Amino acid sequence: MTGHFTAPAAALAGELPGWVTLLRAPNPGPMTLDGTNTWLLRAPGQERAVVVDPGPADEGHLAAIAARGPVGLVLITHGHPDHTDGSRRLHELLGGVPVRAADPAHCLAGEPLATPGERLGDHDLGEAGLRVRLLATPGHTGDSVCLLVEHGDERVVLTGDTILGRGTTVVAHPDGHLGDYLASLELLSTYRGIPALPGHGPALADCGAAADFYLAHRRARLDQVRAAVDGGAATAAEVVATVYADVDRSLWWAAELSVRAQLEYLGRESGGGAASLEQA
Repeated sequence: MTGHFTAPAAALAGELPGWVTLLRAPNPGPMTLDGTNTWLLRAPGQERAVVVDPGPADEGHLAAIAARGPVGLVLITHGHPDHTDGSRRLHELLGGVPVRAADPAHCLAGEPLATPGERLGDHDLGEAGLRVRLLATPGHTGDSVCLLVEHGDERVVLTGDTILGRGTTVVAHPDGHLGDYLASLELLSTYRGIPALPGHGPALADCGAAADFYLAHRRARLDQVRAAVDGGAATAAEVVATVYADVDRSLWWAAELSVRAQLEYLGRESGGGAASLEQA
């Protein structure tokens, strides 16, 4: 789910590892960019693949994923419908392959991804030949995770909607929290020089550089929200009208989610203050 800034946060990736395949869902829109990215990962010489984010319940898209089988595991980066609505149907098409997510509500025949730093080995992935490590990255949503995937000396970070290929993401208040999101970006900023495979938009060359950009953007936006409140904005909607005046009004509902998260964060930071606006 995108914010309103529309340029890439870092240089675009060149050639991705040969074991990475992008299957993009046909659900383009203001909040999904070109569509939801479904990533299929299969190490050279291995039979089974890992699928990350089935995407929407589009039969053609799900059939295209299934045609790339066999698949040993389906992983979910977060529970928004544009990433998960196709999960149950894909589970059926793949013959009951486990679907695992941080939120048990999105798991099918598999355990929740509940342990930060958890390494998913061959026991979980079949003969995928990949090393997958769970990175807990709440903020966009409470259940958001990223995945560090390694094969040989090649690594990628699948970022879901925590980092996008273009633009910035929405902190989906009240489920998403800005303090968590900033901490997650700090974590991702340590993955320097590693390609980021996002939930929407093109792959980026450097996950760490993209996280740095997002951090700077969020801090600048917080300054703008502080200034709007100091200038007399009395509700979240009034903050949106001031800070996001250059954004199409059809997207103001999404901007208001982030503003409410920002006001909550500022209220905690100051011990009150803006917190009352967050409820307005």
